[in-house]
Amino acid sequence: MKILWDFDGTLFDTYPAFTEAMYELLDGKAAKKDILTKLKVSFSHAAEYFELTDEQVMEYKRNQAAMKASEKPPFQGVKEVLDFAELNVIMTHKPRAEVDDILQHYGMRHYFKEIVAGDDGYKRKPDTAAYKYLHNLYGIDLVIGDRLLDILPAKQLGITTCLFQNSEVGADFYLENYKDFFQKSLVCVNSSIQ
Repeated sequence: MKILWDFDGTLFDTYPAFTEAMYELLDGKAAKKDILTKLKVSFSHAAEYFELTDEQVMEYKRNQAAMKASEKPPFQGVKEVLDFAELNVIMTHKPRAEVDDILQHYGMRHYFKEIVAGDDGYKRKPDTAAYKYLHNLYGIDLVIGDRLLDILPAKQLGITTCLFQNSEVGADFYLENYKDFFQKSLVCVNSSIQ
């Protein structure tokens, strides 16, 4: 199985740290649950919703970039899925230096054949260009993301999709944790190939 992964909230549990940073930026004037919900749509959505100034946006981005890799752990069980896959690639909006730093910190760089990062010149999701590039090169079987935004390009390209810790309508299957991956994904991917 050849898998295209999103990064934040899919491979790595980054949203608790992102939520805390936004909570501090807003001086505790918004509930963490609300912040997380808005960030899960997108950072730009959260910035608009919480009416961040340009200065606050820049401060948040600086704080996020300065976070230690140790604050962004991989999800439990994800390494077993990475080991199982024939090939893994990443498509993320995160800058390459941050991606590389986190992967190196956790000794996980070797899992990924290729990474398309936010500073590689591709349009942001849900544009299909980066997905097309990776699919044409590697023949992707499955796309895993934590937001609809992550799977929409795959749906347009006819690739099987999985939403992680997100039950919004639109994915081919859903996972709350990676221990269920083997049962759910093999059934779904095999049925879509036939």
